[in-house]
Amino acid sequence: MTGERAAELIQADHQYLLQSYVRADFVIERGEGVYLYDSEGRRYLDFVAGIAVNALGYGDRDVLKAINDQAERLIHVSNLYHTQPAIELAKLLVQSSPAFAKAFFCNSGAEAIEGAIKFSRRYARAHVGEGKTTIVAFDGSFHGRTMGAVAITAREKYREPFMPVMPGVRFARYNDLDSLAAVMGDDVCAVVVEPVQGEGGLRAAEPAFMQGVRELCQRYGALLIFDEIQCGVGRTGTLWAHEQLGVQPDIMTVAKPLAGGLPIGAVLMGQHVADTIHPGDHGTTFGGNPLATAVGTVVFRKISDTAFLAHVQQVSNYLDEALQDFANEHADQVLELRGRGLMRGVRIAGSASAVREAAHRHGLLVATAGEDVIRLLPPLIIEPQHVDEALSGLRAALRA
Repeated sequence: MTGERAAELIQADHQYLLQSYVRADFVIERGEGVYLYDSEGRRYLDFVAGIAVNALGYGDRDVLKAINDQAERLIHVSNLYHTQPAIELAKLLVQSSPAFAKAFFCNSGAEAIEGAIKFSRRYARAHVGEGKTTIVAFDGSFHGRTMGAVAITAREKYREPFMPVMPGVRFARYNDLDSLAAVMGDDVCAVVVEPVQGEGGLRAAEPAFMQGVRELCQRYGALLIFDEIQCGVGRTGTLWAHEQLGVQPDIMTVAKPLAGGLPIGAVLMGQHVADTIHPGDHGTTFGGNPLATAVGTVVFRKISDTAFLAHVQQVSNYLDEALQDFANEHADQVLELRGRGLMRGVRIAGSASAVREAAHRHGLLVATAGEDVIRLLPPLIIEPQHVDEALSGLRAALRA
């Protein structure tokens, strides 16, 4: 039940904030480890992690130290000047894969997608000329809320209110190479795909499908863009989700967990793409600021550590086995398990939002992905006991 203090704050929210979100009926005040606490003192096990952002949970000492140390030195100067934190983080990102030669920093996943769209069209113009501008995306895709990102997002609920969106976009069916082949052509400059879909219901790309996507891109001279905004930076048990698919991108977008909760995004690209981008082609005022990139350096080093990723893989395996048992136990309600690593979807016969609300009452935070998929995105630091606690709460929510 909402307390008096929370009710006052929620009323003020409705009065002063644009009501573009459907928020839970409580007010979060603080976090510790993998738990959040509301204004009434209630504790919640967090299996949302700020929508895959808070990979290190809450109160990580190294992150807090990086914030404090860098804030005392320099927060922002713009991209008119060199700063060491941006250079250090760019170096780490580029050296994380042979696919990458350069990084461009921005402030969010949607901005990273906008950059990837521009860079792919710039590349095509430089190598082919006018007319090679079409971008192919997939059903179930979600790439952000800005106009370019909305244009390559398949779900009508995100596109329809803002039509006409950016032209020059075609859609194929996810994990269906014949569908992709049918929409490819010499006018296609890029194909953009999530190795694991987020809003699209946690569907994971099959290795053979992704390898076929790579071959079709090469056949038509199109760039392959991976959107790892949600599934990247350790979320699937490897540093990058595409490592499990045996395919490398020409461009990749990164964002959510990269700076421990501070706004950041990045576009990573091969040298062949970087060579076609010149001063003035793209820019940002706040992107790559010293505070976000200093924290990003700490976060990325921690998550890319071999021992840390081994922990993610171990707890992912435990979660997978526990979910299989959970699905067998609730065979009448659980229709399908989806996703990889610590990015999992539970498709149910019923309303995912109703289960989410019931889970709140049992001290568990989960998200949804569409009408019938419960989305689990815990901090990467969870332990097996947190998995047990989460599934206990989920069982109670299903019974509600």
